[in-house]
Amino acid sequence: MADSADHDSLTLFASASGFGRAAVSVIRISGPACLDVLKAISPPLPIPRRLSLRTIRDPNSRDIIDRGLVGWFPGPNSFTGEDMAELHLHGGLAVRTAMLRTLARIPGCQAAGPGDFTRRAALNGRLDLTQAEGIADLIDAETEAQRRQALRQLDGALGRQVGAWRETAIDLLARTEAALDFSDESDVDDEGLDAVLARDAGALSKQIQAVLGDGRRGERLREGFFVVLAGPPNAGKSTLLNALAGREAAIVSSLPGTTRDAIEVRCDLGGLPVVLVDTAGLRETEDPVELEGIRRTRRHMEDADLVLHLSPADGPGREAAQRPHSLAVRTKVDLVASSRLDDGLGVCALSGSGLDALLEAIQAAAEASLGGGEALVTRERHRSALTRACGHLDCVAGGMVLAPELMAEDLRLAVRALGEVAGHVGVEEMLDRLFAGFCIGK
Repeated sequence: MADSADHDSLTLFASASGFGRAAVSVIRISGPACLDVLKAISPPLPIPRRLSLRTIRDPNSRDIIDRGLVGWFPGPNSFTGEDMAELHLHGGLAVRTAMLRTLARIPGCQAAGPGDFTRRAALNGRLDLTQAEGIADLIDAETEAQRRQALRQLDGALGRQVGAWRETAIDLLARTEAALDFSDESDVDDEGLDAVLARDAGALSKQIQAVLGDGRRGERLREGFFVVLAGPPNAGKSTLLNALAGREAAIVSSLPGTTRDAIEVRCDLGGLPVVLVDTAGLRETEDPVELEGIRRTRRHMEDADLVLHLSPADGPGREAAQRPHSLAVRTKVDLVASSRLDDGLGVCALSGSGLDALLEAIQAAAEASLGGGEALVTRERHRSALTRACGHLDCVAGGMVLAPELMAEDLRLAVRALGEVAGHVGVEEMLDRLFAGFCIGK
């Protein structure tokens, strides 16, 4: 950002507790003028890291804005690494608006944008990029497993592991460059050193690959376990979706072809995020709109983590249910005798019969696929950088380069790729992308 230096010299403020009516409204202030702001609006200065009851005034008119709690957090031991303050005010709209307007009139103060406080924490070394991403994931977490995974990131689990790998790669690079510097010395065994570097680079690559071979559990846990309901028209897909979701999410009609596009419903199933997708019925048709719906259905089936192949209990089963990651479900079991259910899991969405067993089967599949939030790699950005690092390490390990200079270059690129994960290189561009999705005040 061209104006990054100017922006960093400003003192930022924002509501950190949302903008609805509430008992308490928290306003956060951070920056070089924070101390002067506190002296102006609520003297005397409170004891650091202790909430103190203060009368808060407009510094120009001296009118009382509110009487609330003021916290003072001197840097660098604060969330952002710079001077910070928090005002805990009454949560009415008028109080919050008056306070924000007052701060906006103080020279050097500016309203914060999305993620500005966390951005400063990252730039000031209080957080690495993976921890900042952990904060974003924690705010967005909808289920218990997502919460646990986000907390592991915020605690620095990935950052520490990648930091250890990076230190190892830096050590390999230092040994390579030392050999280049002293290549004319008679006691330097270049061939022996190359063999040791190749061995150690290969070992490091295998460690990283072991983490990458997790079936993308972390990314899938963030996005949700996608369960697609597929089958012929009038198989009961929409009715089953509504029953599983516990609300009228899809239109139910006896007319075939009612569902023309996918309908998604997010659920918390045993602490795991599950996305149920109702799709258009599969059949032969000449209707161009319905044909497009069927095309999208097949695409969703290909991308799904689990496909529920629905077919009415009084009709033939579906051969497609024999595919991997599929489950045959016989619907409308109230219409036939139980002795006729010779295949699939029987359910009746209207009476609720068999729904518990179906939910247990979906949960078991989700647990097997997602795990419980123990994955280290949680974003495609992490995976891409680690994969590139492995590629450069494999070049060194596999003897794909002959010249020591090229070996050193591959190691430099591996160090750089590992540094991208925690934000040691190219941090500004990555911060721009990350904090664009943050809420204001965080």
